[in-house]
Amino acid sequence: MPKSTYYFELNKVDKIKVKNRSIADKITEIFHLHKGRYGVRRMYRELINQGYAINHKKVQRIMHERKLFGKRPKENDHSYKGKIGKVADNIINREFKADRPLQKWTTDVSEFKFSWGKCYISPILDMYSNEIISYDLSLSPNLKQISTMLRKAFSKFPKLKNLILHSDQGWQYQHKYYVNELKKHGIKQSMSRKGNCYDNSIMETFFGRLKNEVYYGYEKSYRSYEEFSKAIEKYIYYYNNERIQSKTKWMPPTKYRLASTTTN
Repeated sequence: MPKSTYYFELNKVDKIKVKNRSIADKITEIFHLHKGRYGVRRMYRELINQGYAINHKKVQRIMHERKLFGKRPKENDHSYKGKIGKVADNIINREFKADRPLQKWTTDVSEFKFSWGKCYISPILDMYSNEIISYDLSLSPNLKQISTMLRKAFSKFPKLKNLILHSDQGWQYQHKYYVNELKKHGIKQSMSRKGNCYDNSIMETFFGRLKNEVYYGYEKSYRSYEEFSKAIEKYIYYYNNERIQSKTKWMPPTKYRLASTTTN
C-alpha cells in the first residue's frame, strides 16, 4: 500500500471517530437533559428536530454503548369506584381520536404512596394533543380537588363548544356538583363501563408515563408533600411544553395545539 493511501485511510478513520464522539456526546447531553426519559425512538426524533442527519439504528447502538437506557413504565393502579348517582353513557366508547383541540377531554384520579403519607393527582387531558389542561394535587381525593381542577380548566378555556369530558365511574364524577358544572358549561359527560380501564386507556397511559418519569425509583427523594408538589408542577410544565410525542408530530403538546389553532 502506498504511504499516501495509508495516511489517507488513517485520517479518514480518525475523522469518523471524532464525528461519532460528537454525536454520542450530543445524545448523552439530551438524555441527561430529559432526566433519562427518552428512549431510542424519542431520542432519534429529537436529533432530527435539531437538524442532525442520523439513522435510528446508530442512535440505538450509541445509547447501548453508553448504557443510556430510558425508563420503562410499570402497571398502573386504579381509583376507587362507587355508585352514588346516575352513571353517564359511554359516549367516547374508546374513540380517543379528536379532530381539533377542546373537542374531547378526559380525567381520572391516581394515587402516590410515600413514607410520609399518600397524595392524589387529578388532571384533565385533551385527547387531541395529550396536553394537560389543568390538574390538582391533593392529600385527599375529595370534591374540593375536583372543584379546583375544573375551575382551573374553565379559567384557561372559558369558551367551550361541543366538548365531551370522559371519566370512569368514580364517585366524584357521579356527584351532583360535578354533573351540574359540566352542564353549566355545555359539556357532554361520558363514562367508562364499570371496572374497565381500557375505556380510559389514554389517561392510564399518561399516569404510567408520569409515574415512570417522576415517581418510580424516586419515592425516597421526596421528603414532604411540598417537595413532591413542586416536582409535579415542574414535570407538568415540562410535559406540556418540552417533551415531544409521536402523536403530536414530534412536538410538545401545547405547541401542537397552538400550531393547530393557527392553521385552522
